[in-house]
Amino acid sequence: MARLVLDRVSKRFRGEGGAIVRAVGSVSLTVEPGEWLVLVGPSGCGKTTLLRLVAGLEDPDAGAISLDGRPLAGVAPAQREAAMVFQNQALYPHLSVYENIALGLRIRKRPAAEIAARVGETLTLLGLDDCATRLPREISGGQAQRTALGRALVRRPKLFLLDEPLAGLDASLRGQLRAELGSLRRRLGVTTILVTHDQEEAMMLGRRIAVMREGLIEQVATPLELYRQPASRFVAGFFGSPPMTFLEGVFEQEGGVLRFQAVAAPVRLVPGGSVAATVAGFAGRRVVLGVRPEHVSLVPAGASPGHLGAIPVTVDLVQPAGADFWLHASIGACRLTARCAGSGPVPEPGPAWFLPDLDRLSFFDPASGASLATPPRPADGGGPG
Repeated sequence: MARLVLDRVSKRFRGEGGAIVRAVGSVSLTVEPGEWLVLVGPSGCGKTTLLRLVAGLEDPDAGAISLDGRPLAGVAPAQREAAMVFQNQALYPHLSVYENIALGLRIRKRPAAEIAARVGETLTLLGLDDCATRLPREISGGQAQRTALGRALVRRPKLFLLDEPLAGLDASLRGQLRAELGSLRRRLGVTTILVTHDQEEAMMLGRRIAVMREGLIEQVATPLELYRQPASRFVAGFFGSPPMTFLEGVFEQEGGVLRFQAVAAPVRLVPGGSVAATVAGFAGRRVVLGVRPEHVSLVPAGASPGHLGAIPVTVDLVQPAGADFWLHASIGACRLTARCAGSGPVPEPGPAWFLPDLDRLSFFDPASGASLATPPRPADGGGPG
């Protein structure tokens, strides 16, 4: 197992018209031995470029990368003890599953007995014994992806780099392979970086997740920390389905009570629990309120909400989503979303009350996007951008 350290790594490219485009900007990050770290973010945020810098397929403009204390500057990709798996499996169509996995060892002229032993172990590990003699066209998409993984694993690399390995698969197969990758994570013990743009995939597979935006790392944390304590509005909005609802407003102090007053809608809420303590000093300040849809409950219009934080809304759209209903509502010029259990009666569009959980409200600075409750922490030297 290896420890990977990136120290203020940056990379720029020349774009259209000669303009310089920042792909990665002064990123510092440490991946501990045996850790599975997921790089996640929207398309174009720099996550694949960062992976290619680690693999040696691109050279950084500044900064340093080291593996187990060994600087990688000037080290060829083949000498970095890192194996990379791309979205496209790129299997050789005329070679069997066994031969595809063994090819890298044959090129390196490893002894026949060693090749047989290592390929056999890899086939068993990945559940490919039954299709070892088949050609790529004779196996399923999931088996093909596992074969690509096996071709990298058989080299016994110190570092495993996965660039959106599930992106080209259909939904059911992706779900199956996510579970298989989660199981492999526990068995392999190889330091791994996985790149994805899928927040659900990141939450399922990462021990820690590094969220990237415009070439910088916004936050590095465990999946639950990212969900419960997002360091910025961007992170809060990126994780969660449906996404977090945001309302702009101001904190008002009345009779010793701090209230949030929305600007574009008659929404007045009093933060509760630990949230109240963390925002106690922000009276008179403009803020952005964030509410997760699953932290909002529904009360029919004819019923009394019995709650001071109840918001009168008009439900415009009801979307069945399997075990849940997604309710999209409006109040004034604002839009709100609630996620309700699908076990009850089907909600109807029309007037209703939304009850947010006042102990689970999030507040962000409207200019920087930083969380007021959990200010952005540097990600090993790189903070929100």
